Amino acid sequence: MWKYEKKLQYPVNIKNKDLNMAKALLAQYGGPDGEFAAAMRYLNQRYTMPDEKGYALLNDIGTEELAHVEMIAAMVGQLMKGASPNELKAAGLTPQYVEHDHALFPVDAFGVPYTSAYIEASGDWNADLISDMAAEQRARITYEHLMDLTNDPDLLAPLSFLRQREVVHYNRFKQLRNYYAKMFKESKNV
Repeated sequence: MWKYEKKLQYPVNIKNKDLNMAKALLAQYGGPDGEFAAAMRYLNQRYTMPDEKGYALLNDIGTEELAHVEMIAAMVGQLMKGASPNELKAAGLTPQYVEHDHALFPVDAFGVPYTSAYIEASGDWNADLISDMAAEQRARITYEHLMDLTNDPDLLAPLSFLRQREVVHYNRFKQLRNYYAKMFKESKNV
């Protein structure tokens, strides 16, 4: 089990309203390669890992992804703070406002709702770990694209932190896959 500290994994203190960035950040909130999808993917896949080492790693990364969901939510909330209905409309957030006001709802940047179909879990450790590495790469690229859209240091700092965590997760999954490949080198699963 883990201990919840009532603070974000990395501080988020955005001072400037930016509804276009809020909308773009939804990609990492409810999108297929976003933080919520990653958390659900890893927390489900952990049960079919060959041993405790894999179970523990996917559990650790899955719960860290939940902390990243919290960071993205804080960022979107701060970017939207005080926005009027007309400002939300101008930013293309009318459906968000109509159904959820300023509350967050897991959608991607296009407004497509999160779906459990984003949870990739095949039951094959090799396929799942390769999929996880690819998902971390796609998330890293998304963070880089988001960083290209802003020059706000209050936004760039947490985005950079989250981008770096994607690199760390990719490497941890790669190490685990290599460990299993060596362990099961006679197996046809590799």
